[in-house]
Amino acid sequence: MLLGALVLLAVGLLAVAGGAWWVVDHYTGKVDRISGVFPTKVPASAQPAPSEGGQTFLLVGVDSRSDLPTTGRDAEAPEWTYGAQRSDTMMLVHLPADHSGAYVVSLPRDAWVDIPGHGKAKLNAAFSWGGPPLLIDTVQRLTKVRVDHLAVIDWEGFKKLTDSVGGVDLVVDGASTHMNGTQALTYVRERHHLARGDFDRTHRQQYFLRTLLAKVMRPSTFSDPVKAAKVLGDLTAAVSVDDRLDDGDLRALLWDNKKVRPGNMVFMNAPAKGTGTISGQSVVLLDSGAGAELWSAMRDDAVDIYLQTHDADRLGTTTP
Repeated sequence: MLLGALVLLAVGLLAVAGGAWWVVDHYTGKVDRISGVFPTKVPASAQPAPSEGGQTFLLVGVDSRSDLPTTGRDAEAPEWTYGAQRSDTMMLVHLPADHSGAYVVSLPRDAWVDIPGHGKAKLNAAFSWGGPPLLIDTVQRLTKVRVDHLAVIDWEGFKKLTDSVGGVDLVVDGASTHMNGTQALTYVRERHHLARGDFDRTHRQQYFLRTLLAKVMRPSTFSDPVKAAKVLGDLTAAVSVDDRLDDGDLRALLWDNKKVRPGNMVFMNAPAKGTGTISGQSVVLLDSGAGAELWSAMRDDAVDIYLQTHDADRLGTTTP
């Protein structure tokens, strides 16, 4: 979800803070931390080596279908309950060592993958069955990319944030449409009436997040101190990160990426062969060969070079 909520947080905080670093210090301290998110007892052969440079985050958007926020400071339900919540959105977000931008790769929720201890299943089942540790283990084995940090948001939190900035304008079927938080949530959840199914759905999520980020970054968002406080409060309340990312680490992350803007971000889908039906389920069939090249580039901190020589299912200026 856009560099994750982390870079959305970074840009928003730095935009309002200017020379007032205390604002950053104050709001980073409000980001909720989740403990025990990383897998344990994983065989050495299944542990990915550290990447050559940069950092990689796994961003998870939880679709709890609940009115209760499940992540962030306002959480009233647990981050994970067996079988109750689904990882509706999964993105690997790579921040290069030179802090020149970000590369956001959506992993289809219906991707047919090996889930440790469970055999073949859809990727989003990993979170449902084993929470963040099983999802991280599954993604690391699939890509051989080390997940340095986890960020979890509930779409309900982003619905509230959308309303805080006055809604967003999205181009849908060639026409500009203004959406409030509820309408935007319906837009990103749509699955059954899109020409490319899950592939278009992930691009909708990316498009919405990029548009929301641009809206958050507008000077007008922070010209009113009361509105600025509301936006930042809603933003930090909607996000949870792993407890390895302490306040000092988060502030350093924000500072290092302070120049990142929507134009520096590249959004794409993981390479896939198409869709199919397995055991009566509609699934996405990943392209292991093409995927291996992308994941290798991510491990080598060379996604920019990869994109110069490979076609990718990148987010365009508009989506269905």
